[in-house]
Amino acid sequence: MTFASDVLKLLRPDTSDDKQHLVIRSAGGRGKAAEYSFGIEEEYFLADRHTLEVAIQTPNELFESANWSTGGQAMREMLQSQLEVATNVHIDVNDAREELRFLRREVANVAAQYGFVIMACGTHPTAVWRMSQPSPKPRYEEMIEDLRSIGHRNMMCGMHVHVQLPDPEKRMAVMRAMLPHLPLFIALSASSPFWNSHKTGLKGYRLAAYSELPRTGLPELFESRRDYDDYVGALQRSGVIPDESHIWWAMRPSMKHPTLELRAPDTCTFVDDAIALASLYRCLTRHLYLRPHLSKQVTAVERAIAVENKWRAQRYGTDCIFASQDGPVTISEWLGRIIDAITEDAAALECSAEVEHSRTIVARGSSAEFQLRAYRENGDDITAASRWIAASTISETRTDAGQRAPAPS
Repeated sequence: MTFASDVLKLLRPDTSDDKQHLVIRSAGGRGKAAEYSFGIEEEYFLADRHTLEVAIQTPNELFESANWSTGGQAMREMLQSQLEVATNVHIDVNDAREELRFLRREVANVAAQYGFVIMACGTHPTAVWRMSQPSPKPRYEEMIEDLRSIGHRNMMCGMHVHVQLPDPEKRMAVMRAMLPHLPLFIALSASSPFWNSHKTGLKGYRLAAYSELPRTGLPELFESRRDYDDYVGALQRSGVIPDESHIWWAMRPSMKHPTLELRAPDTCTFVDDAIALASLYRCLTRHLYLRPHLSKQVTAVERAIAVENKWRAQRYGTDCIFASQDGPVTISEWLGRIIDAITEDAAALECSAEVEHSRTIVARGSSAEFQLRAYRENGDDITAASRWIAASTISETRTDAGQRAPAPS
């Protein structure tokens, strides 16, 4: 595995006590791996470095080079226009941040050698999905054969966060308890206001398009792991899916890892925003795991309200006012309640500052707001939004409330 020298100063690879997974420990060596370890996956668009138009066909050599330079942590996604990176398993949020920055820098450097840039956003502003090509891998070719046009329309990029629980068998209860909170992550991550060169009117259009795929949206209200396994088994025996990796809900128990995987967010343009959302999800996961009775409070009514709030998060982003049984709730109020509730969890996981950064996202807007600002301030020029995304994806600038992101060049 090859790391940049500045990253090596901070990261120290090791294995967990059960030797089942890789853990990146802090340079200070805090002892054995903590519970609630986490990892982040991000998907990026590859675009022409001059025109910023999304790539249609991409050479295998690009991905081989990116995979080698990141130590096996970069790979193809479903369409040739996409590239995915995955961090190691972390217990220290600062290590995760540095590794995510490292991965973006490495794949950006490799992409540049082939005439491309990377763009971290939920939808590419000017991409034409009808021109998309599947990646040359049997899995993706089989998926396109099954999904047809809907598969080609999957020109979208998301962020996934894995959190390991002390007892993986309790993932279903935590998933049920987490369900009403998923719209908040959608609103905070919104980075997809454009689709096929049009302003959609939504801050997060990605999930609107993604909902065309089967087995997407919010998870069902399963009572137990056995119920979930029965559901997966029925689809497998019926020849509908080969395995549970073809369940693409906004959150799911991972098939490969003992984790609960958040899949709802758009890819965040800013690294600090990605880390904030991952920290918020990690702390909330711990909070709900330690309070199993909360899962019983999520009824069919609460799920139906969450479905409505999912739409509202997509439509309004950080300007969202959510529905509840007690009446309207602003995003600031909802986020404030959660942060207050998980104060002890954030302290235990040493990520209080990262959780607090979620308030900054609300105050100054998500990536969608910056994209729309670049579009408006340049005479409704949609390429200005693309320039802003490309510049901000690899920027080290922290964008706090009242500060601007890198201006489009």
